[in-house]
Parts: sequence; structure tokens; C-alpha cells
Amino acid sequence: GGCWHQCCPGRNNTCWAPGTRRARCYCDSYCERTGDCCEDYHAACRRAAVGCVVGPWGPWSGCSSPCGVGSKARSRQVTIPPRHGGEPCPDLKQRRGCLGEHPTCGTAK
Repeated sequence: GGCWHQCCPGRNNTCWAPGTRRARCYCDSYCERTGDCCEDYHAACRRAAVGCVVGPWGPWSGCSSPCGVGSKARSRQVTIPPRHGGEPCPDLKQRRGCLGEHPTCGTAK
């Protein structure tokens, strides 16, 4: 066995292969921390691994409520998707609260 057929990102206990002496060896990126990687892990997975790359954050949207409490959102795009067990993508969307203060808010009663 070995990792030539699978490489997994993060901690994934289902990502293993039969190793020497019938013991399991792992092909997830967490195996580097625990020291139980398959012998071919570095050749099969790490060399070919590509971590996710994202672009810059876009601008915040306008407040969802013209008067009172609402929310704003912004997003960013994946420029290079992760491959071969590379680091997964971080959050692509953010949201925050806002207070709509349109000029007509004070007169509408």
C-alpha cells in the first residue's frame, strides 16, 4: 500500500493505507504532526500539494436596511483551488452589522 492513490487535507482518519507489519499508515496532512505517515507520503502527496490561494476582499455591500439595524457583506474569489491534499480554502464571505442612516429615515414616521 501507499499514498499514491490518495492524499487528503487536514485530519482525516479514513485516509490510510496498509503499512509495514500490517499497521495502518496515513496519507492526510495531519500525519506529519503525528509521525504516522506512509513511507511514500512526501513523494506522493507533499511534493504535488498545492494550497488554496484566494484573491483580495471585495468592497463591502451597502447596508441591507436603509433605516435601522442591517448587515453588510463582502466576498473574495478562489484564484488557485487546493490540490493533492494542499491547505483548504479559508472563508470566502464575511458579514458584519451596520446601521442604515438614509436621509429619509428621520422624516418617515
